[in-house]
Amino acid sequence: MIEKAPFRLRVPAASRTGDELTVAVVIPLQGPAGIFGPSCECCAQLAAEEVNAQSGVLGRELRLVLVDGGAPPAQVAAEVDALISGGVVDAVAGWHISAVREVVAPRIDGRVPYVYTALYEGGERSPGVFLTGETPNRQLRPALRWFARELGIRRWTIVGDDYVWPRTSARAAHRYLRELGGEVCDEMYVPLGTTDFGPALARVAASDCEAVLMLLIGDDAVLFNRAFTGAGLDRDRLRFSSLIEENVLLATGPENTRGLMTAAGYFEDLPTRSSLDFAAAYGRRFGPRAPVLNSLGESCYEGVRLLTELLRRAGSTDVPRIQATAEGLEYEGPRGTVQVRDRHLAQPVFLAAADGLSWDVLQQLS
Repeated sequence: MIEKAPFRLRVPAASRTGDELTVAVVIPLQGPAGIFGPSCECCAQLAAEEVNAQSGVLGRELRLVLVDGGAPPAQVAAEVDALISGGVVDAVAGWHISAVREVVAPRIDGRVPYVYTALYEGGERSPGVFLTGETPNRQLRPALRWFARELGIRRWTIVGDDYVWPRTSARAAHRYLRELGGEVCDEMYVPLGTTDFGPALARVAASDCEAVLMLLIGDDAVLFNRAFTGAGLDRDRLRFSSLIEENVLLATGPENTRGLMTAAGYFEDLPTRSSLDFAAAYGRRFGPRAPVLNSLGESCYEGVRLLTELLRRAGSTDVPRIQATAEGLEYEGPRGTVQVRDRHLAQPVFLAAADGLSWDVLQQLS
């Protein structure tokens, strides 16, 4: 399994050898996003094993060290900084919320490459940071356009967790809806870890909206979905979330998923050859009791894979060299053909509707 980094600020450089290329994998193991951790860990491990089966990277075996990205952001940043300063890791990758990335990226400060795999609000320009996740202009914008064109839905209420990704994504939603002649009827934010959504749902009911844009993380989304159905709001309002996947769907329960939709670059049930091949490899490696395969876990596979491709192309772990050679890098993965453009991974994005405990992929968004 992936080695777990100790939570201390000084890590001895002797904990690795020159024959290894070590990556700190930062994924949440606690908090509202902790529901994603097991899937993320297994997918990152699968990617590393595949890389090592192909002679590693730069002639070295790829080794992963796990850092809990669900800890307080300052603690995560200190842990990553210690690993880099101690000469223990050569790169950083993983899925964690933007509040963590905003603290971690300045602490890394371009000393090693950093592949951030979460969908996020866009605009990250720190040196050495590469991003595999969906951004609002490629995910939220075409989804809102689809709702307006296909279903005539233009009146939305926004419910989000109170940190940078929901708030910045909501500002983008305001712009996109203005383009469509739509409107935001109400907008509200709750603390991470909220368990009582009664006040928020009362405002949804009073807002005269046709649909709810959910910008909630993990367990928060689960509890909101259950309460949404309990309040009877699923009878006449749709829900769309740009961050909801198979783990949240399972925890939500089939009785609470009516009218729930999402968009992502990957789904376990995506009917493409590359996706089916990935699901088969995951099943062979981890078996029927494995953590559920989902877009967030797959993003960690993607992060290790992208990092490997970047290093191979650059022939080095030197960040300026990697940045100078990255543009246009293209490869085949579970999401199909992807390409690095301006340090982001350009990829197809698909719209899906919940069907009980699975996703029915409707179409690719343009």
